[in-house]
Amino acid sequence: MIATDKLDLRVGARALLNQLDWRIEAGQCWCVIGRNGAGKSTLLRTLAGLRAADAGAVKIGGRLLADWPLAQLARERAYLPQARGDAFSYSVLETVLAARHPYNDSRYWESDEDFRAANDALKTMDVQHLAKRDLRTLSGGERQRVAIAAVVAQDTPIMLLDEPANALDLAHQVGAMNLLAQLCETARKAIVLVSHDLNLAYAVATHALLLMDDGSWHAGAVDQVMLSPLLSECLGHPIETVQHGARPIFLPMS
Repeated sequence: MIATDKLDLRVGARALLNQLDWRIEAGQCWCVIGRNGAGKSTLLRTLAGLRAADAGAVKIGGRLLADWPLAQLARERAYLPQARGDAFSYSVLETVLAARHPYNDSRYWESDEDFRAANDALKTMDVQHLAKRDLRTLSGGERQRVAIAAVVAQDTPIMLLDEPANALDLAHQVGAMNLLAQLCETARKAIVLVSHDLNLAYAVATHALLLMDDGSWHAGAVDQVMLSPLLSECLGHPIETVQHGARPIFLPMS
Protein backbone atom coordinates (compact mmCIF):
# COMPACT_ATOMS: atom_id res chain seq x y z
CA MET A 1 0.00 0.00 0.00
CA ILE A 2 2.86 2.35 0.77
CA ALA A 3 6.51 1.93 -0.14
CA THR A 4 9.82 3.77 -0.01
CA ASP A 5 12.56 3.27 -2.59
CA LYS A 6 16.11 4.20 -1.57
CA LEU A 7 14.74 6.94 0.67
CA ASP A 8 17.24 9.36 2.21
CA LEU A 9 16.35 11.83 4.96
CA ARG A 10 18.74 14.49 6.23
CA VAL A 11 18.78 17.42 8.61
CA GLY A 12 21.58 19.73 7.58
CA ALA A 13 24.69 17.61 7.14
CA ARG A 14 23.36 14.80 9.34
CA ALA A 15 21.92 11.67 7.75
CA LEU A 16 18.75 10.46 9.50
CA LEU A 17 18.02 7.63 7.05
CA ASN A 18 20.07 6.12 4.26
CA GLN A 19 18.60 4.11 1.38
CA LEU A 20 15.41 2.98 3.10
CA ASP A 21 13.67 0.28 1.02
CA TRP A 22 10.46 -0.46 2.87
CA ARG A 23 7.04 -1.94 2.13
CA ILE A 24 3.92 -1.59 4.27
CA GLU A 25 1.11 -3.93 3.27
CA ALA A 26 -2.60 -3.98 4.11
CA GLY A 27 -3.23 -5.46 7.55
CA GLN A 28 0.23 -4.61 8.87
CA CYS A 29 0.89 -2.40 11.89
CA TRP A 30 4.43 -1.01 11.90
CA CYS A 31 6.01 0.66 14.91
CA VAL A 32 8.89 3.09 14.29
CA ILE A 33 11.41 3.05 17.11
CA GLY A 34 14.44 5.27 17.71
CA ARG A 35 16.09 7.82 19.96
CA ASN A 36 14.99 11.44 20.21
CA GLY A 37 16.05 13.16 17.01
CA ALA A 38 16.49 9.90 15.11
CA GLY A 39 14.05 11.00 12.41
CA LYS A 40 10.84 9.22 13.37
CA SER A 41 8.58 12.27 13.01
CA THR A 42 10.47 13.39 9.92
CA LEU A 43 9.83 10.00 8.35
CA LEU A 44 6.10 10.15 9.10
CA ARG A 45 5.85 13.67 7.65
CA THR A 46 7.64 12.45 4.54
CA LEU A 47 5.30 9.47 4.19
CA ALA A 48 2.34 11.84 4.55
CA GLY A 49 3.65 14.09 1.78
CA LEU A 50 4.26 17.04 4.10
CA ARG A 51 8.02 17.01 3.59
CA ALA A 52 10.04 16.23 0.48
CA ALA A 53 12.49 13.34 0.60
CA ASP A 54 16.15 14.30 0.29
CA ALA A 55 16.61 11.40 -2.14
CA GLY A 56 14.60 8.41 -3.27
CA ALA A 57 10.84 8.14 -3.45
CA VAL A 58 7.65 7.42 -1.53
CA LYS A 59 4.82 5.69 -3.34
CA ILE A 60 1.23 4.91 -2.41
CA GLY A 61 -0.40 2.22 -4.47
CA GLY A 62 2.63 2.28 -6.78
CA ARG A 63 2.09 5.99 -7.49
CA LEU A 64 4.52 8.71 -6.47
CA LEU A 65 3.20 10.98 -3.73
CA ALA A 66 3.71 14.04 -5.93
CA ASP A 67 1.39 12.54 -8.54
CA TRP A 68 -1.56 12.31 -6.15
CA PRO A 69 -4.08 15.19 -6.21
CA LEU A 70 -4.39 16.47 -2.65
CA ALA A 71 -8.06 15.56 -2.24
CA GLN A 72 -7.41 12.02 -3.42
CA LEU A 73 -4.34 11.72 -1.20
CA ALA A 74 -6.44 12.80 1.79
CA ARG A 75 -8.74 9.86 1.08
CA GLU A 76 -5.75 7.48 1.04
CA ARG A 77 -3.80 8.44 4.14
CA ALA A 78 -4.57 10.10 7.46
CA TYR A 79 -1.87 11.69 9.61
CA LEU A 80 -1.78 12.34 13.34
CA PRO A 81 1.06 14.73 14.25
CA GLN A 82 2.90 14.57 17.53
CA ALA A 83 1.86 18.11 18.50
CA ARG A 84 -1.00 20.33 17.42
CA GLY A 85 -2.15 23.88 18.02
CA ASP A 86 -5.90 24.24 18.59
CA ALA A 87 -6.30 27.92 17.75
CA PHE A 88 -10.04 28.12 17.14
CA SER A 89 -13.00 27.41 19.39
CA TYR A 90 -14.41 24.51 17.42
CA SER A 91 -16.59 22.03 19.18
CA VAL A 92 -15.36 18.47 19.50
CA LEU A 93 -17.90 17.29 16.92
CA GLU A 94 -16.91 20.04 14.45
CA THR A 95 -13.25 19.07 14.88
CA VAL A 96 -13.92 15.45 13.98
CA LEU A 97 -16.31 16.41 11.16
CA ALA A 98 -13.48 18.43 9.60
CA ALA A 99 -11.71 15.12 8.94
CA ARG A 100 -14.54 14.26 6.54
CA HIS A 101 -13.70 17.23 4.30
CA PRO A 102 -11.94 15.08 1.64
CA TYR A 103 -15.29 13.45 0.90
CA ASN A 104 -17.20 16.74 0.54
CA ASP A 105 -15.80 18.05 -2.73
CA SER A 106 -19.16 17.62 -4.50
CA ARG A 107 -21.36 19.12 -1.76
CA TYR A 108 -21.39 22.08 0.62
CA TRP A 109 -22.79 20.54 3.80
CA GLU A 110 -21.80 17.41 5.66
CA SER A 111 -23.93 14.39 4.88
CA ASP A 112 -25.67 11.99 7.24
CA GLU A 113 -22.82 9.58 6.51
CA ASP A 114 -20.28 12.18 7.69
CA PHE A 115 -22.16 12.74 10.95
CA ARG A 116 -22.48 9.00 11.46
CA ALA A 117 -18.74 8.47 10.90
CA ALA A 118 -17.86 11.32 13.26
CA ASN A 119 -20.19 10.18 16.02
CA ASP A 120 -19.05 6.56 15.69
CA ALA A 121 -15.42 7.69 15.98
CA LEU A 122 -16.20 9.81 19.06
CA LYS A 123 -17.91 6.84 20.66
CA THR A 124 -15.00 4.56 19.79
CA MET A 125 -12.58 6.93 21.54
CA ASP A 126 -14.89 7.43 24.55
CA VAL A 127 -15.39 11.17 23.95
CA GLN A 128 -18.95 11.21 22.62
CA HIS A 129 -20.11 12.93 25.83
CA LEU A 130 -17.79 15.84 24.95
CA ALA A 131 -19.23 16.41 21.46
CA LYS A 132 -20.53 19.92 22.20
CA ARG A 133 -17.54 21.06 24.27
CA ASP A 134 -15.09 23.67 23.04
CA LEU A 135 -11.95 21.72 22.09
CA ARG A 136 -9.75 24.23 23.89
CA THR A 137 -11.40 23.48 27.24
CA LEU A 138 -10.40 19.82 27.21
CA SER A 139 -7.49 18.18 28.98
CA GLY A 140 -4.45 17.06 27.00
CA GLY A 141 -5.55 13.43 27.07
CA GLU A 142 -9.08 14.31 25.97
CA ARG A 143 -7.71 16.37 23.08
CA GLN A 144 -5.56 13.44 22.04
CA ARG A 145 -8.55 11.11 22.00
CA VAL A 146 -10.46 13.63 19.86
CA ALA A 147 -7.49 13.83 17.48
CA ILE A 148 -7.41 10.04 17.14
CA ALA A 149 -11.18 10.06 16.60
CA ALA A 150 -10.66 12.47 13.69
CA VAL A 151 -8.14 10.11 12.10
CA VAL A 152 -10.56 7.21 12.54
CA ALA A 153 -13.42 9.24 11.02
CA GLN A 154 -11.28 10.12 8.00
CA ASP A 155 -11.47 6.39 7.23
CA THR A 156 -8.40 6.02 5.04
CA PRO A 157 -6.67 2.74 4.16
CA ILE A 158 -3.36 4.13 5.49
CA MET A 159 -2.95 5.69 8.94
CA LEU A 160 0.22 7.48 10.08
CA LEU A 161 0.29 8.25 13.80
CA ASP A 162 3.04 10.03 15.72
CA GLU A 163 2.92 8.91 19.36
CA PRO A 164 -0.83 8.23 19.46
CA ALA A 165 -0.68 7.20 23.15
CA ASN A 166 0.84 10.54 24.15
CA ALA A 167 -0.96 12.13 27.16
CA LEU A 168 -3.42 9.23 27.47
CA ASP A 169 -4.04 7.53 30.80
CA LEU A 170 -3.28 3.81 31.05
CA ALA A 171 -6.77 2.57 30.19
CA HIS A 172 -7.05 4.81 27.14
CA GLN A 173 -3.52 3.95 26.02
CA VAL A 174 -4.45 0.29 25.93
CA GLY A 175 -7.82 1.06 24.35
CA ALA A 176 -6.32 3.22 21.60
CA MET A 177 -3.62 0.71 20.74
CA ASN A 178 -6.09 -2.17 20.75
CA LEU A 179 -8.27 -0.16 18.36
CA LEU A 180 -5.35 0.23 15.96
CA ALA A 181 -4.63 -3.49 16.10
CA GLN A 182 -8.30 -4.21 15.41
CA LEU A 183 -8.36 -1.84 12.43
CA CYS A 184 -5.41 -3.71 10.94
CA GLU A 185 -6.93 -7.11 11.56
CA THR A 186 -10.57 -6.52 10.61
CA ALA A 187 -10.51 -3.50 8.28
CA ARG A 188 -7.11 -4.35 6.75
CA LYS A 189 -5.74 -0.88 7.41
CA ALA A 190 -2.02 -0.28 6.98
CA ILE A 191 -0.78 1.57 10.06
CA VAL A 192 2.55 3.18 10.86
CA LEU A 193 2.95 4.54 14.38
CA VAL A 194 5.73 6.05 16.44
CA SER A 195 5.97 4.92 20.05
CA HIS A 196 8.56 5.17 22.82
CA ASP A 197 6.77 2.51 24.87
CA LEU A 198 8.31 -0.74 23.70
CA ASN A 199 5.86 -2.95 25.55
CA LEU A 200 2.80 -1.11 24.28
CA ALA A 201 4.20 -1.20 20.75
CA TYR A 202 5.04 -4.90 20.88
CA ALA A 203 1.53 -5.71 22.09
CA VAL A 204 -0.12 -4.34 18.92
CA ALA A 205 2.51 -4.07 16.18
CA THR A 206 3.10 -6.81 13.63
CA HIS A 207 6.35 -5.23 12.39
CA ALA A 208 8.96 -2.76 13.58
CA LEU A 209 11.33 -0.31 11.92
CA LEU A 210 14.36 0.61 14.01
CA LEU A 211 16.13 3.87 13.16
CA MET A 212 19.75 3.65 14.22
CA ASP A 213 21.89 6.64 15.14
CA ASP A 214 24.04 6.53 12.01
CA GLY A 215 21.29 6.52 9.34
CA SER A 216 21.12 2.74 9.10
CA TRP A 217 17.93 0.84 9.90
CA HIS A 218 16.43 -2.58 10.61
CA ALA A 219 12.95 -3.61 9.46
CA GLY A 220 10.96 -6.79 9.90
CA ALA A 221 8.46 -8.70 12.01
CA VAL A 222 8.53 -7.71 15.69
CA ASP A 223 9.86 -11.12 16.75
CA GLN A 224 12.82 -10.66 14.39
CA VAL A 225 13.62 -7.01 15.08
CA MET A 226 12.55 -6.16 18.63
CA LEU A 227 15.48 -8.02 20.17
CA SER A 228 17.52 -6.82 23.15
CA PRO A 229 20.83 -6.31 21.29
CA LEU A 230 19.22 -4.35 18.44
CA LEU A 231 16.99 -2.31 20.75
CA SER A 232 19.94 -1.52 23.02
CA GLU A 233 21.97 -0.24 20.09
CA CYS A 234 19.02 1.63 18.62
CA LEU A 235 18.06 3.42 21.84
CA GLY A 236 21.54 3.94 23.24
CA HIS A 237 20.72 2.15 26.49
CA PRO A 238 20.87 -1.52 27.51
CA ILE A 239 17.49 -3.23 27.22
CA GLU A 240 16.74 -6.52 28.94
CA THR A 241 14.01 -8.90 27.78
CA VAL A 242 12.03 -10.85 30.37
CA GLN A 243 9.62 -13.52 29.22
CA HIS A 244 6.13 -13.22 30.72
CA GLY A 245 3.95 -16.07 29.54
CA ALA A 246 3.90 -16.01 25.77
CA ARG A 247 5.26 -12.48 25.34
CA PRO A 248 8.47 -10.64 26.15
CA ILE A 249 8.62 -7.64 28.47
CA PHE A 250 11.26 -5.02 27.68
CA LEU A 251 13.04 -3.43 30.65
CA PRO A 252 15.71 -0.72 30.65
CA MET A 253 18.66 -1.93 32.70
CA SER A 254 19.93 0.29 35.53
